[in-house]
Amino acid sequence: MKARKWTQFLTWSSDPSARGILVWLSSIGFEGNLEVIGRLGSSRMSGRDSKLLTPSPLCLVLPSIHTLTFLPERKLGDENRGRPGYPYVTGTSVLGIKYKDGVLIAADTAASYGSTVRYKSVERLKACGKHCLIGASGEISDFQQILQYVDKLILNDYMWDDGNNLSPKDIHNYLTRIMYNKRNNFDPLWNTLVLGGVKNGEKYLGVVTMIGVQYVDNHVASGFGNHLARPIFRDEWHENLTLEEGIQLLEKALTVLFYRDRSAINKVQVANITEAGINISEPYALKTNWDYNAFKNPTVGAEGSW
Repeated sequence: MKARKWTQFLTWSSDPSARGILVWLSSIGFEGNLEVIGRLGSSRMSGRDSKLLTPSPLCLVLPSIHTLTFLPERKLGDENRGRPGYPYVTGTSVLGIKYKDGVLIAADTAASYGSTVRYKSVERLKACGKHCLIGASGEISDFQQILQYVDKLILNDYMWDDGNNLSPKDIHNYLTRIMYNKRNNFDPLWNTLVLGGVKNGEKYLGVVTMIGVQYVDNHVASGFGNHLARPIFRDEWHENLTLEEGIQLLEKALTVLFYRDRSAINKVQVANITEAGINISEPYALKTNWDYNAFKNPTVGAEGSW
């Protein structure tokens, strides 16, 4: 978040008692050279060092012309400036299955602002390195922060130049530590991550939640997909699925989510991860059918005054 700069032009009196203005700061971050008058005595220090003081209001005397930089939604000593404390723009379900030759992960491209589907072209499937792909439910900006963490991890590994690359399991364990650490600091990243990949012929598919809980399975889902898609997977998934059968199974589950989840849309992406590499499809629209009797007469058979 860009800081807003406020310039204050102050006129000074010859009266020493009127040679300043009192500014009371409790939780507002500031930058600049200010003269601090408080219990610790009078001293010169910059706003960046002011976090060493107590968070109680401070009595400050400003020079005649001074520029204050206010950082909204920031507390003194906060190291995560600009990150939301609560999810604002969020994505819904991510689905993943193993099939005969690799792993498939799918998600729609919707991002909701509260209960409004505000953005309809947000891609929530991202390749990480040569063998791994991550899909995310939850806060979009936190997902972007997670991708920066993973990019740094992959870059540091690449600089060893030892011919080895991080496996999906390595990245999954790393993300579990990140999410668990953030949770313990009461500053969670508001995401559930679905991670899949293939390395040395081994297919890997797992999930890590915002509180650091992780598991692996042959088919996984996040969000409403846990309730609506996984029952379909339990009935129809088998380990010898072909690529075409796997995509059809995912599309069926995504269609059910579109019908039943108000945050889902029918514009989706499907990623195919194999030993040969990662391929993420362009967004495309699922075919839908609204001629079912339950859609035509949703209140038939319902009891009550409605």
